Amino acid sequence: MPSCDEDLRLLEEFFSALGFASGETWNRSNSKGKKFEAFESGVELAMGKDMPAADLIVEVDNADILAEAARAKGFTFAAEIVDCPWGARMFVLEIPAGYGKLAVFSYNENWRQPTKESQLNSTGMKFAVIVSRFNSFITERLLSAATDALRRTGAVASDIEIVRVPGAFEIPTAAKLLAESGKYNALVAIGCLLRGDTAHYDVIVNEVTRGIGEVTLATGVPIGFGVLTCDTLEQAIDRAGLKMGNKGFEAALAALEMAGLKRTIQQK
Repeated sequence: MPSCDEDLRLLEEFFSALGFASGETWNRSNSKGKKFEAFESGVELAMGKDMPAADLIVEVDNADILAEAARAKGFTFAAEIVDCPWGARMFVLEIPAGYGKLAVFSYNENWRQPTKESQLNSTGMKFAVIVSRFNSFITERLLSAATDALRRTGAVASDIEIVRVPGAFEIPTAAKLLAESGKYNALVAIGCLLRGDTAHYDVIVNEVTRGIGEVTLATGVPIGFGVLTCDTLEQAIDRAGLKMGNKGFEAALAALEMAGLKRTIQQK
């Protein structure tokens, strides 16, 4: 039988991999544990024949993306992802250490209120990912996650162009040239700035942020902001695939969503 410490470790890894944010922990003489945060949460009561055989049910933004992530982590599926009669996609995972089953679902559309919210589908779109070579130890991790996000949502390798620049300061210039070419539905900006002992950091952060925003407003081409601005290398590492997820992945999905929204609005 696994120990209590081993059970807790397995459960922490399980929920971290599913995207829950790590919160407070405690370790007392008679118990220990960790809290996982969900930014939008609530309790929903439901019963009926359409409900899954699971001990816990969570709603996410995109069940298909999370199912692929769970499969890549080697999690055990109690039920493969399927369409539900109530307008959702759902799959069920075995919770580690025999603690039951977790059902994960996302709605196929916003059934609460019609909106112009786009679907995360990159099929047929063209993207350029601008990557700073400075602090490449971090930016290459962000790049890998950004391209992974686009591939998972339908893009093929030929749809994604990678453009490298010396540092974050050069990103807005490259973004302007790429956006004005008219070849891309969206861009993703990848960089990493670490605070030093001088004011140089603040100047560069402000210029890069302002420059990327101006390019988007001037050209109408969405740009996912994946430029890390951190006080320490440890903070950057956490945001490039460890405790805080991967901001490259998030930036690519943001760019994709805005490109889809632009297309939806233009088709009206």
